[in-house]
Amino acid sequence: MTDPGEGPARSGPATAGITLAALSAGSFGTSGIFGSALIHSGWSPAAATTARLAAAAFLLAVPAVLQLRGRWTLFRRQAARVVIYGLVAMAGAQLFYFEAIQSIPIGIALLLEYLGVVLVVGWLWAVRGERPRRLTVAGVVTAITGLTLLIGVAGSSRLSPAGITWGLLSAVSLATYFLVSAADSGKALPPLAMAWGGMCAGAAGLAVAGAAGVVPLTAHAGDVALLHHRVSWVVPVLELSLVATVVPYVAGIAAARRLGAKLASFIGIGEVLFATLYAWLLLDQLPSATQFTGGAFILAGVILVHVDENRRWPARPRRRC
Repeated sequence: MTDPGEGPARSGPATAGITLAALSAGSFGTSGIFGSALIHSGWSPAAATTARLAAAAFLLAVPAVLQLRGRWTLFRRQAARVVIYGLVAMAGAQLFYFEAIQSIPIGIALLLEYLGVVLVVGWLWAVRGERPRRLTVAGVVTAITGLTLLIGVAGSSRLSPAGITWGLLSAVSLATYFLVSAADSGKALPPLAMAWGGMCAGAAGLAVAGAAGVVPLTAHAGDVALLHHRVSWVVPVLELSLVATVVPYVAGIAAARRLGAKLASFIGIGEVLFATLYAWLLLDQLPSATQFTGGAFILAGVILVHVDENRRWPARPRRRC
């Protein structure tokens, strides 16, 4: 049985895993640009998330069903995991992130979301007894210091407290994403089928919540303002569903199973850099000096956590059952 906290024993799987994790991070990083275009054109965050997941599920339906031939019993056995993955790791993370970028910069929202990396370590400590070492503790303290700086900025009305809260909620969802993605590859669903099942569960959950009035589902079929151009709403939805959902989720699950939750989430931090770069080049969004300092502390803290935690496992063989 593969331990989700362990790294791989062979260089081949590690190289493939790192490549897949980098592809996942770069693709995920595009979602803020296209999601904000929909939201600023009158779409609610819940509607944008539902459209993103539903369209992605449609695109993956045929290959997922083909991959599940002869494995439907496994799919039924993993139903609870798929539902949690879809509702929390997919729908929750995307919805909270889209809510956050309504009032805070894309880069800051992602920095807050990636505090989920610290939560991964905390979960493995609480559940599996993996007590963090000094460097990990230093990383956590550094990340919390950065968060304190950002909250201080929010308190001075330069950064939205609501945006901060949404960003922290997305951190919980991100931690769930890495932990569930790193399930034992010998018993878990294939990555593509797992992603498709999660998309179906997430889209269905949001549709039900919208019908019940729990979340607003507001969408418009008109043109959308995207990078100083008017385009059909289909363009950002298609990009969100294919480039920012299908590609990164399938690649991310495959990467986490090769690398383990810790190392995969560490490489996934690259999404922050990709998204910040995209926002700077395409939206002219740059954080203020105080926001940049707080974000730098968070990023440094997360990196410290993973440098320390991933040093713990290289010599340990992968257990299989």
